[in-house]
Amino acid sequence: MIRINLLPHREQKRRDRRQQFYVGSVAMIVIGLLIGVAVHMFIAAQVDAQQRKNDFFRAEIAKLDVEIAEIRTLRQQIDSLLSRKQVIESLQGNRAEPVNLLNELARQMPEGVFLRSIRQAGSRVTLNGYAQSNSRVSHLMRNLDDSPYLAQPGLVEVKAATLNNRRVAEFTLNINLVRPSGEGGEEAKQ
Repeated sequence: MIRINLLPHREQKRRDRRQQFYVGSVAMIVIGLLIGVAVHMFIAAQVDAQQRKNDFFRAEIAKLDVEIAEIRTLRQQIDSLLSRKQVIESLQGNRAEPVNLLNELARQMPEGVFLRSIRQAGSRVTLNGYAQSNSRVSHLMRNLDDSPYLAQPGLVEVKAATLNNRRVAEFTLNINLVRPSGEGGEEAKQ
């Protein structure tokens, strides 16, 4: 039988395997490091891109906040102008009221009744005056009730007074102004 010494061959194979193991280990470590660096760079690029998007959104939100503030101030100005417009329209629509009130009072005033003062608060008018008798005051109230511009005359008080050495009835009465719906606008335009 032939004797073959396999020990050096085995030693050589072990060295080759050990060397392959070290080379493979180093290659795996290098590949792992390369993959780690690539993943890190990819994630860093994603974070940077997201940060840029966030910065862009913050800048746009700041612009929108400024525009919203401008819109709020514009809305406040619009509301202010609308309220002024409504006041002007109400004044324009009611500008004939004093004229109508004085005309109606002149038309409806019976003889023997004299007004001392007229006060208006909104649509309520307070009349103070003198009458020759209580019946003239009631006649005045009936006339005012029949008027298209005046309604709901209400007597507050009547008391006896002396004016120029004559006995008269001093009265206070309240009436409401009636705002005609269609005629008032047409008369104001004429």
